[in-house]
Amino acid sequence: MPALLPVRLEGRHVLLDPLMPEDAQALFAAAGDDVEMFRFLSEPLRTLQDHRDYVQRGLEEQAAGRALPFCIRLRNTGEVIGSTRFAAFDPAHRRAEIGWTWIARKVQRSAVNTECKRLLLAHGFDVLELNRIEFKTDALNTVSRAAITRLGATQEGVFRQHMVMPDGRVRDTVYFSIVRREWPSVRVALEQKLDPDR
Repeated sequence: MPALLPVRLEGRHVLLDPLMPEDAQALFAAAGDDVEMFRFLSEPLRTLQDHRDYVQRGLEEQAAGRALPFCIRLRNTGEVIGSTRFAAFDPAHRRAEIGWTWIARKVQRSAVNTECKRLLLAHGFDVLELNRIEFKTDALNTVSRAAITRLGATQEGVFRQHMVMPDGRVRDTVYFSIVRREWPSVRVALEQKLDPDR
């Protein structure tokens, strides 16, 4: 099975570049003061230091061989608009999670998230040769749940009382997955969403 190595993934709308320590400042700027956007994340992202810590933890997980974090940029301008990553990488069982994703409010409900996920899924199934890619989200995050379903993922169940959130709330977590045999049809559906005239 191929190693989990930093790589640039290129789409028509976005670039997924390997996350670097110096990206924290641009991520902080992209987030602005949009506290609501991070309400469902398991770690706070309010200050520049929060973003530095978020980047550092992602790079530590990468160094341990468990994650592959990315900085999301608009392809036409290079502007930083968010972050995402492969995580919970398990080479023995050929599975990983796509998560820790956030995208600046101004590009939500555009092609950005769909293309990010298509690039990550293609890398996961076609390059890393994964059998399973997982997604999870807060049970209260109906927007995220709908977005994951639109990708073609299957909801598998709810992990009750799964996590304690920064505000002390105990979170139920909804798990989804896409497995290797589903990838060809999921790929076609995502490409049609990105280019309806194909």
